[in-house]
Amino acid sequence: MKPARAAGSSRPDRTDDSPQNECLGAQARKRTGSDTTMRAVFVDVNAALGAVVRRVHPADDALLAVELGRSDITPDELPAALAGAEIAVIDHTAFPIEIARRCAGVRDVVFLGTGARSYMDPEALAGIGISVHIIKGYGDTAVAECAIGLLFAAARGFAAMDRGIREGQWLRTEGVQLGGKTLGLVGFGGIAAETARMAQGLGMKVLAWNRTPKSHPGVEFVPVERLLAESDAVSLHLLLNDETRGFLSRPRIAAMRRGALLVNTARGALVDEAAMIEALGSGQLGHAGLDVFEIEPLPAGHLLTTLPNVTLSAHSGFRTPEANQRLIEAAFEHCRRIAGAARPAA
Repeated sequence: MKPARAAGSSRPDRTDDSPQNECLGAQARKRTGSDTTMRAVFVDVNAALGAVVRRVHPADDALLAVELGRSDITPDELPAALAGAEIAVIDHTAFPIEIARRCAGVRDVVFLGTGARSYMDPEALAGIGISVHIIKGYGDTAVAECAIGLLFAAARGFAAMDRGIREGQWLRTEGVQLGGKTLGLVGFGGIAAETARMAQGLGMKVLAWNRTPKSHPGVEFVPVERLLAESDAVSLHLLLNDETRGFLSRPRIAAMRRGALLVNTARGALVDEAAMIEALGSGQLGHAGLDVFEIEPLPAGHLLTTLPNVTLSAHSGFRTPEANQRLIEAAFEHCRRIAGAARPAA
């Protein structure tokens, strides 16, 4: 699977075959002449995140020099972009073990989010001396709002009506009133907790299932079988790993309440995509609101783009100015902690 690439770039198009990085904090290295200044490369920065980096990172930082790469960088270009760097900051670019072996100086990867396993193998990287650091909590509210937004879109058919009106058709659809309905949350971390809070504000009953025991005010934790059978809408909030890949399988989709709504803001590979498409066609699923897909970007002409009862979003649930700010601040906390630990004692 080829990972998604974020839209936009903070750098102009290349004029040669070498990755071109914008250096921030180079003044500090030049002024101090210190070999203890650590170099971090944000290899795949987009315009929005790049602006936050420039705002957050001090130009006279003697501890950490930061370089900004391009949003459209490819894995094969990473060894050149990371030459001489100790830290790689990665947003959306695959970092396979065979590429990592060619990045001799890199000892730490700061991944911008929690889904590092979609882009790299942390255990394999640890085996060659590279530690992977993830960032939690920065976008909980943003992603929960996306989930609730997709839930509303699924319940009321806004996307289909919008398309129809643009084509000159007056499509008045029969919607689903969410107040009084049951929302099932599969997986219960920070995003699910925020989603529960918002759903409760709508007057929804909230059921949840988590792989480890949990409790939360106003949320009833139940076996996944009961959750699927009783929920009018199901929202996925699991991390993707070997145990959760394909979690919403064909039998589990068949066990859902007929006509239920499905929302996925977690990872596309959590769902058996072929079974989901069949269920959308048969009416077993009433509507799916999807921010994530098994293959990203979603290929042109993909079957999901042809279904009227699907609302599509380009894996952007976490992208808000507020979340971006928290994300970059947390990334720099990781980088400065790593650089500080590596600096010799005075």
